[in-house]
Amino acid sequence: MVWYYMIAVVVVIIDQITKWIVVQTMEIGEQIPIIEPFLYLTSHRNTGAAWGILEGRMMFFYIITTIVIIGIVYYMQTYAKNSKLLGVSLALLLGGAIGNFIDRLFRKEVVDFVDTYIGSYNYPIFNVADAALVVGVALVFIATLMDERKVRKEAKYK
Repeated sequence: MVWYYMIAVVVVIIDQITKWIVVQTMEIGEQIPIIEPFLYLTSHRNTGAAWGILEGRMMFFYIITTIVIIGIVYYMQTYAKNSKLLGVSLALLLGGAIGNFIDRLFRKEVVDFVDTYIGSYNYPIFNVADAALVVGVALVFIATLMDERKVRKEAKYK
């Protein structure tokens, strides 16, 4: 169980270090090509959620994020004991939620910097915490499907 919290801590540390580097070394809007024309490092700030929705609603984000973090910890304590995949996925969700919460709390905005293009589509700029959240959600979905499959298989043989 402790390993799951360690994963969350590592996500938060990597997230905060990368954001600090971007804030310290880049001007807002500055773009550095990494793999042209697909991947760029772009200094961006976001006062909302994904795609800039609910911009400037910090109190809303404080309340929702606190509830989400409590929920994730509850699920980790309750259900992660039985599934390593669920434990890892919840750890990624916890680390991602805390990483962006720290930004909102201390900077009043989230630092984003990973800028990807898929053809002519510019995917919204994101950060390590966002990536952990997306991967965590995907893994929760996979873990849920696997658990459902296991339950159906066990029920079939009873």
